[in-house]
Amino acid sequence: MLSKKRFLEALAIIFEMFPEAKGELHSKTPFQLLIATILSAQATDKGVNKATPALFSAYPDAKSLAVADISSIESKIKSIGLFHTKAKNIKAAAKMLMEDFDGELPKDKVLLQKLPGVGRKTANVVLGDAYGIPGIAVDTHLDRIAKRLNIVPQKASVLDVEKTLMRYIPEEKWVTAHHHLIFFGRYHCTAKNPNCENCPVLSYCKFGQERLGGFDA
Repeated sequence: MLSKKRFLEALAIIFEMFPEAKGELHSKTPFQLLIATILSAQATDKGVNKATPALFSAYPDAKSLAVADISSIESKIKSIGLFHTKAKNIKAAAKMLMEDFDGELPKDKVLLQKLPGVGRKTANVVLGDAYGIPGIAVDTHLDRIAKRLNIVPQKASVLDVEKTLMRYIPEEKWVTAHHHLIFFGRYHCTAKNPNCENCPVLSYCKFGQERLGGFDA
């Protein structure tokens, strides 16, 4: 397993590779970020960003979305996968925000996860990006990178990956590290055809070394 010290060295290199890394979902308010993040499940940020301008123009806040006609919501997000379920979830989430939280997002992970369509990852993204509350949202990219760098077993759960990253990375860097690791996974260490040959962190990476067959992992 890669040590904490070695992982942090690799992470520092990843920070240098993508110095401008940040969330790529477009939103103007914490509520809009919540909705965009719910919509991003099993979808690309690019695809979500194409759909949300029309959605947010019609329903910019919880008050308006909570009373929106479901067919109208669906018509604005139909380009996104699972749009039937997501339309129901975002309307229900808006309604719960109005009824239980006066239309404001709670700054609490447990309370956020009570909203329809909101899991641990979504809660961490919203709290970190909207409010600067430390957390690490483990998506498919972070899960893949953690396993390729061998800081967790290959069969580790998402929660195990989150706990390990939180243990290895200083708390004040949790939110920024999340974005840098996503960029690394999205644009360099991709699921298919990762750029191992030209990877600055190859010397830290068991997966890359074994894939290239050059030297000991």
